[in-house]
Amino acid sequence: MAGPTAAERDARQPGAESGHPGGGEDEGRRIPLRRLIVVLAAVAVVLGFVLWLLYGSSWLSLTRVRVSGTAVLTPRQVADAARAPLGSPLASLDTGAVEARVERALPRVDSVDVSRSWPHTVELKVTERKPVLVIKKGAEFTEVDAKGVRFDTVGKAPTGVPLLELAIDPKAASPRFPATRLLREAAAVRAALPAEVGRATRSLEVRSYDSVSLKLAGGRTVMWGSGEDNGSKARALSALLKAAPNADHFDVSAPSAPAASAS
Repeated sequence: MAGPTAAERDARQPGAESGHPGGGEDEGRRIPLRRLIVVLAAVAVVLGFVLWLLYGSSWLSLTRVRVSGTAVLTPRQVADAARAPLGSPLASLDTGAVEARVERALPRVDSVDVSRSWPHTVELKVTERKPVLVIKKGAEFTEVDAKGVRFDTVGKAPTGVPLLELAIDPKAASPRFPATRLLREAAAVRAALPAEVGRATRSLEVRSYDSVSLKLAGGRTVMWGSGEDNGSKARALSALLKAAPNADHFDVSAPSAPAASAS
């Protein structure tokens, strides 16, 4: 058979169609590379501008502290405790450090949510501790929250908050039940009381882990026992108060066998 003609051999050579032998593929690679360099340069410029805007300019600096959620505390007290660095870039604000400063300086604060509000504000949403018990010491009262935390001392007991009497028997003291734990148990008992009973409660007395009692309005007393099974004890007490309205002593230390009696 006859071999390929000269025209056929030329058609098989690289670059024959473009008229530039071997040059078409190289040229195709150069164009995307130039575009990539241009795109990367543009991205670098934009990124640099964003970083300057966030950290180097005054356009997004911290100029205002907004406080919400306070009841007893004032917004100014919270803002002063936060010590937010006014004038610094808002992006660089350490929200965790602000939160820690507020909680450390103001024991009444149970928690604080710190967030940025662009372009110039940091927001502090405060949740204050609420007293469920008070401990009388001299002419002052120490407030105790639902977690058993003593958080503030005031000159006047808050309205409707029962007095906590810690009359711990030294013989009943135990490393397992230190005063801090007994305080938490008392707070848990108070939190378990139905609203109506809670309003009628004047004081809680704690002698030991197993000896918690209540004094209600009208001279009525309740033997509660330990801080265990509070829900069942609360339901039993509510039922007793309705079933024996003339009784003045109630015992729910064994909620499955509650008792009521009159003097």
